[in-house]
Amino acid sequence: MHIRSPGVRLPALLLALALAACGGPSASPGPGDTPAATPVQGQTPAITPAGTADQTPAGTPAQTPTGTPDQTPAGTPDATAAGTPDASPDVPEGHFVNPVLPVNFPDPHVIEVDGTYYAYATQGLGFKIQMSSSTDMVTWERPREALPRLPLWSPGDVWAPEVAETSAGFVMYYTLRASGVRRPDGMNSQCISYAIADDPAGPFVDPNEEPFVCQPDLGGSIDAHHFVDEDGTPYLVWKNDGNCCSISTRMWIQELSEDGTELLGEPVDMGVRNDKPWEAHVIEAPTVLLVDGTYFLFYSAHDYNSEHYAVGYATSDTVTGPYAEAEENPILTSDGSAAGPGGQAVITDANGDLWVYYHAWDAGRIGDHRGGARSMWLDELIIEDGRAIIDGPDDGPQPAPQPVGGDT
Repeated sequence: MHIRSPGVRLPALLLALALAACGGPSASPGPGDTPAATPVQGQTPAITPAGTADQTPAGTPAQTPTGTPDQTPAGTPDATAAGTPDASPDVPEGHFVNPVLPVNFPDPHVIEVDGTYYAYATQGLGFKIQMSSSTDMVTWERPREALPRLPLWSPGDVWAPEVAETSAGFVMYYTLRASGVRRPDGMNSQCISYAIADDPAGPFVDPNEEPFVCQPDLGGSIDAHHFVDEDGTPYLVWKNDGNCCSISTRMWIQELSEDGTELLGEPVDMGVRNDKPWEAHVIEAPTVLLVDGTYFLFYSAHDYNSEHYAVGYATSDTVTGPYAEAEENPILTSDGSAAGPGGQAVITDANGDLWVYYHAWDAGRIGDHRGGARSMWLDELIIEDGRAIIDGPDDGPQPAPQPVGGDT
């Protein structure tokens, strides 16, 4: 409602009362406004444009950008203290609770640079690639854009970013749709590209005129993972997107140039495919870890939109495989308030302990893109006697990891 009275001056008191009845001036973000990077704390104000005071009436849900898949729906609570040490009287000092980033943040990948942790995730909250940062591994800033523009050959659909530091800078491998690259069902394939930035916070720029990796005859290529072997050789690992077209999904590995921008040799089938009941029609999201001479290949499987989505692993004596799937799979499944956990990333804290970041649906809102969220969770990974154990999902207070640069 707007009050207009051309040629007539309303008394000041009447004008003030009329404006008050309308709720006052609007402070809604415009289409180009970027939310300020504010730590996720219990008393953090709603997201507003940088430098703009929050004028949202009490009780009104925080506003988010519109027109982007996986946007936070109206009525969804703003990000609060989950994951923050000492966030409430129920969380002992030096402990945290999951989720550590309680907004829609799927397929997280985390790196550490000079004592700061950077997390990247699939499109959401109005961003093509989401990026957040932390200094303690559990308290995260509100996500912001890391990849402002896509290459001209892509119509969109951006997924599963991973970032590696190389001599070229910070290289982000990510999945996106490729126009004119047809898979067996005639649709545009999902393929892998990369973008480069001088700063891990971005902005990242994609210099490619075509996809970096794509296997359209196998349905496409997605979920790239950068791994450096103990001899310093870098590799790219991914899965073919065969589940699009009733084709087996498999993991692939290929050597990279030192700067991570060129593929060397030929791709190698790692010997893992969706041939177990718990995996159903797909395996995806590969992550490689080397511990005491054994290569662990972690992956997610089944329908990401269901409570059946879960994490398993396979092992090998060589980085290229073949890998043997663990008999105890899956090792991370729905439990408590976490449903459909997956999209895992492994990181080592300052004490040498292993931790797994992953996403999980809010229990009861599985697959509900309008009202649910795949929040970012964090739990410890234990390697013991050649077996991998993920101590989670854990939604109670647990000892926090030791960040690089933190007090020991």
